[in-house]
Amino acid sequence: MTETAPLLVCHDLRKRYGERTAVDGISFSIAAGETYGLLGPNGAGKTTTISMICGLLRRDGGDVMVAGRPVDIGATEAKASIGYVPQDLAIYPDLTARENLKFFGRLQRLGGRELDRRVDEILALTDLADRAKDRVDSYSGGMKRRLNIGIGLLHKPALLVLDEPTVGVDPQSRNAILASVADLGREGMGVLYTTHYMEEAERLCDRIGIIDEGRIKAEGTQRELVALVGQKDRVELVAGGTVGPATAALAALAFVEGATLGDGMIELVVDQARNHLPRILETAADGGAIVRSVEVVEPDLEAVFLHLTGKALRD
Repeated sequence: MTETAPLLVCHDLRKRYGERTAVDGISFSIAAGETYGLLGPNGAGKTTTISMICGLLRRDGGDVMVAGRPVDIGATEAKASIGYVPQDLAIYPDLTARENLKFFGRLQRLGGRELDRRVDEILALTDLADRAKDRVDSYSGGMKRRLNIGIGLLHKPALLVLDEPTVGVDPQSRNAILASVADLGREGMGVLYTTHYMEEAERLCDRIGIIDEGRIKAEGTQRELVALVGQKDRVELVAGGTVGPATAALAALAFVEGATLGDGMIELVVDQARNHLPRILETAADGGAIVRSVEVVEPDLEAVFLHLTGKALRD
């Protein structure tokens, strides 16, 4: 991430369908090299939001800027900075992968040797080079998803928008897609990633906006979101020896908010537990405990989401 102006700025986005409000005043920004996740259940407003960001859907209110240019339905130059990968596959099944890439590349005003070079690069990036001449209708679901992402990357966009790109794919393809997205962020591309898979947001996203009923309920890093709702780390020590005195000594530490003993395990509630592990182990040993194993359990986004929305993510 850089200290320059944000790559994407959304301000007060709004969209209604008759009496139903789909998006109700959403605002956020994304820096170059940042992966930003919109995390929410189906129907939360994720796809409507990104459709307005990409200039595919006319908004009822608000503003969108990408790479310093305003985005709207007819903003061709601004849209050239965006690579959009929709949730529904946007590929031609009766064409080969290479034919699909060449077709969409020409739509992005690529041609000649530049287009041939980019097609070869995308085929290598998506691990489809050995199937480049096969019709897409012979591909697995994961291969089709990878090609779908490759099409969005052809013109080297500044911002890549991915709308639930792993829906319906096998675990191996899913891991390959997530690894590719992580690499893009490290290379400086801004990524807007929508998902209703908690583990994907935790793995990929630098910052996360929790969206529900068309609104951003909270925004920040995973650690910031957890702190927002008062969740703390748990440290579980499997120990023998004189665990009673050791538990009392650990409970007296300033950074320990709770200590319980039961069935050969000392469980602590600690803020920023990994910063205090050496002191915890030293105190336990001084108190007579023989520590056999240590596990730090950090609070996850599932707890945050449940706290903010009152429901589980998949509801």
